[in-house]
Order: sequence, then structure tokens, then C-alpha cells
Amino acid sequence: MSAAAGLEAVTVKHPNAMAPLIRILDELREMTRSAGRDDLGGRLNMVRARVSDPRVRVVVVGDSKNGMSTLVNGLVGAEVSATDSTLSVPVIVEYGPEPTATLVKSLGNGRTERQSVDPLDPAPALRADGVIRAEFTEPAALLADGVVVMDAPGADADDHTTWSMIAAADAVLYVGAAAAELGPEQITQLQRIQQVCPTVVCVLNKIDLYPQWQQVQQRNRELLDAAGLSFAVAPVSAQLHRQAGNYQRDIESGVPQLIDHLRDYVVARADTVAIDAAVQDIRLVTDHLATTLRTEADALRDPRRRAEITSQLTAARDQADQLRQRSANWQITLVDGSTELMADIEHDLRHRLRSLVRDAEAEIIESDPARRWKEFGTDLDARICEAVEENFVMAHYRSVELCEQVAARFPADNRTPPLPDLRLSNPGEVLESVAPLEPLVSAKSGVFTQLLTAMRGSYGGLLMVGLLTSLLKMPLVNWYSAAAAVLLGVNALWDDRKARKQRRQAEAKVAVARLMDDVIFQVGKESRNRLRAMQRTLRDHFTDTATSVLRTADEGLRAAEEASGRYGDRGEARIAELDTQLGKLRGLRSSADDLVPV
Repeated sequence: MSAAAGLEAVTVKHPNAMAPLIRILDELREMTRSAGRDDLGGRLNMVRARVSDPRVRVVVVGDSKNGMSTLVNGLVGAEVSATDSTLSVPVIVEYGPEPTATLVKSLGNGRTERQSVDPLDPAPALRADGVIRAEFTEPAALLADGVVVMDAPGADADDHTTWSMIAAADAVLYVGAAAAELGPEQITQLQRIQQVCPTVVCVLNKIDLYPQWQQVQQRNRELLDAAGLSFAVAPVSAQLHRQAGNYQRDIESGVPQLIDHLRDYVVARADTVAIDAAVQDIRLVTDHLATTLRTEADALRDPRRRAEITSQLTAARDQADQLRQRSANWQITLVDGSTELMADIEHDLRHRLRSLVRDAEAEIIESDPARRWKEFGTDLDARICEAVEENFVMAHYRSVELCEQVAARFPADNRTPPLPDLRLSNPGEVLESVAPLEPLVSAKSGVFTQLLTAMRGSYGGLLMVGLLTSLLKMPLVNWYSAAAAVLLGVNALWDDRKARKQRRQAEAKVAVARLMDDVIFQVGKESRNRLRAMQRTLRDHFTDTATSVLRTADEGLRAAEEASGRYGDRGEARIAELDTQLGKLRGLRSSADDLVPV
């Protein structure tokens, strides 16, 4: 479709395909309203708005200075998003027959004001106080295909705003720089994004600045596969696309290929993408709502157990409330366990490397290091890689144990989160910045040097014995002085070789010690970074779990406590009503599952 097709071109989600999904969402919304679960109802409202929109919403997210705004401008073919990193205003761009720009400003008390500005220079207005978001229309071909592009604030901006935009999106473009591979924090963030929006494309930006981008792309694919994330990794250069003067240069930028990917796998599959995301939310909502209804039904079904159930729910609510507090047991377990884990992993690394140093020094003492120094260095590098790999494997399994210890503080039906894999697939990558083993300066002496040493020793013997034998009227050079010269020359040569060997051994020990210090510095930093990322993953997951447990326990307790008073002698009727609602929930979930294409 072209931009000239008009406003009719933006309908890509077929109403007939969305109608069954909207019906299920409406019924679920009514059930959440009746159950008093406004939090679940709010989530369903957002899902319904996303499904009802006939267009495809694509949100661009990522860390600051990765080129998100430049990419947005390249996708829509206009300077709609400010590349100034000091601005953090969400930008929404949709199709329109002519460029327009509107700023939505907050007036306080929930009131907003819309103000039209110059679409060619909106930056001054964006810097004004109270701007909530900027809305643009552009006659771009991609937008005419039914895509709405949203530029979310960077990592420095309000996190709630970014996650709200992700929850309202049909697809996410996660932008990272080609300078380095995805880190543990970014993998964890992608896992969280997938739970909210399952359609994600990882964009590797700035490939024109980093020649090694192909290795980074391959490594990112491996990391995503290891984390169970089957996301595409698209290499682009938004800046090169912006400056391209011909078709060939534009193809090199990768942006046209990214646009084609969006058309082929997001726009063309808009119905499937929308259904997959909505069904995922429906499953979550039905699980939470079923827990609330089932608790109330159990309390009504067995009045003798009402006190027991109420007591259990009260204890669960108190426990959940404690879990959410800063001084809660699970947080103490996590903080203490993480501190102890970091100390143990660092001690284990130092112990392994110290053992290598002792073995290396023993090997150096047994022989002359100059004879096979290169082979010794290669073998030592291999042993260092093996020790580092085993250290990271230990860190991974100890992290899993810590996760299980923290999870034990929660109810048994709460799952542990997917942890980033701390094991190393290629230890050499961590050791790339480590300088190689230093060459020996005091190398083996040459033949000429040994000859001079022997001559200096023999000269003293010849002169000393010759002078003594001259008292016996013998010439200075005789058989006795010659024999003494040979013996002392050989002895001097032997002592010199021994001293040189000891110097080489001392120098080799110093070189090994320096190498180990460098390894501890580089590997220790990488290990601490990964362990901190693991700690943040556990903290975020169990904080959300504690909040969810508290909410579910509160609702269940409220339902159990009010069941008898509200329904009195109509308890049997209420049980039947709850069973009907639970059956309806199962039916709605089954209907939603049937909508997912095979």
C-alpha cells in the first residue's frame, strides 16, 4: 500500500478476527468488576483498547544514546522525535495526509490540554514544562500500511511511562548499540518485555561505527537462544539511512530490510500478533480471578472449615505483607545470600588461580623456563580458561540455590523466575582484555657470551697456578697451569649458567604473578556484574510476587469473611453461582486458547 491510499489503508486487524477476542475480554471485564478486582480490570481495559485499534502499534525502546529517536525518524521519514538526549517525552506518530504536530500538556488534577505546534520544528515546544507526550501525523508509507510508531523515553526516563507504552503495543523494537553484546541486565529486561508483549525485534543499531557488528549479532542470537527468547536480531544504521543519498547506501543501512520485516511479520500477521498477546493476558487474568472465586467457594462449601480457611488466609496476608516490607525475611535472605555468594565466588576464583600459581612455580623451578616459555604460556592460558569457566559454573548453580532459598519464603505455588545463565560459553571473551604472559628478558646466553665467561674463569686459574709453578723454575704456561685454567673455566661457566637460570626463574614467577593479578581484576569485575544482575532479577521478581501474593490473599480473605454475612442462608445458591463463574472462566480461557492459530 502507498501513502496515497488514504486513511482507509490503516485497517490491518480484521474486525471479524478480533470480534471473538473482544467478546471474551468484555465478559472477563464484567467478571473482574463483579469480583472487585479493579487491577485486573485495568489490564483488560488496556488489552481491549489494543485489540480494538485496527492499526498495529510498534513501540521503540532501549537504553539512552542507542539511537532510538534517530531510528524512529528513519522509519517515518521525518524529524518527529528529538535526538537531544535531554528530552524524554514520549512520541506517537501515525498516518495523516499532511504533517501535523500536537503536544498534550498536563494542567493538573487529571486535566490535559492539546496544543498544535510547527511539525518542522517541535523541539522548542517539547522543552516546555508539563508536556506529557507529542503526537505527530506523517504521510509515510510505513504508517499508511497501518503502523503507529511510538518512541518511548530512554532508560533515564520514567519507567512507568515506558512500561505503559509496552503494554499498549502490538510489537516492540528493542534498540541496542553494536558496540557490545547484550548484557545480563538487557537479557533480563527482554524477558520482562516478552511477558507483556510477546512480539519483539532486537535492533542492532550503529553498525556503521563498529566493524565487528556481525560477531556481536551472532553472539546476541546465542544469548537470546540460551535465555529462551526467539527474537530476530536486525542490524541497522539509522544515521546511515538518514544520510543515504542513493539506493545502495540505503540498503547498506539495513533500515529498508527492517521495514520489510515489520510489514511481513508484524503488519501481515497483525491478527495473529494481536491474538497471541491478548490470549497471554487472558490466561494471566483468569488464573488470578479463579483463585479469588475458588477461595470464596471453599469457605461457603464447608462452613466448619471457614474459620480454618480464614485463619490460613489471614496468615497468608500477614506473610505477604511482611514479604513486601523492606525488612522482610525474603529480602534479608536475598541480600545476605547475595553478599555471601559474591564473597564465596571471589574466594573460589582466587583459590583456583592461586593453585595455578603454585603449580606454575613448581614447574618453573623444575626446569629452565627459557626452553619452552611459549608452550608454558599456552598451557597456562588453557588452565586459566578452565579455572574461570568452572568458577562461573559454580556461580550459576549457587545462584540457582539462592533463588530456591528465597522462593522457599513464599507460598509453594509461586514459581521461581528464569535466571540469566551465569555460565560462560567462551571464557576467552572475558579474558580478551587480559595481557598475555610477558616474554622473558633474561633469555639464554649465546655461545660467544659463554665463551667469554669461560675465558674469564680460565684466565684466573692460568695466572694463579702459573705464578706458583714459576717458583719451581717452570714456565708460566705449563701442564699444571693449563689444567687449572680448564677446571676454573668450566666452573665459571657452570656458575654463570646456574645464576642465569635462577634469574630467569625469578623473572618467570613475577610474570606469572602479574598475569594472575590481571586475570583476577578482569574476571572479578565480570563476575560481580553478572551476580549483581542476578540479584536485581530476583529482587524485581520477588517484589512483584510479594505484591501479587498480598493482593490475592487480601481478595481471598475478603471473600471468605464476607461470604457468610452477605449470603446467609443463600450460601448454596452462592456456591452454585461461584461454580458457574469458575466454569465460565474455564470456558473463556478455552475459547481464548482456541483462537491461537496452530
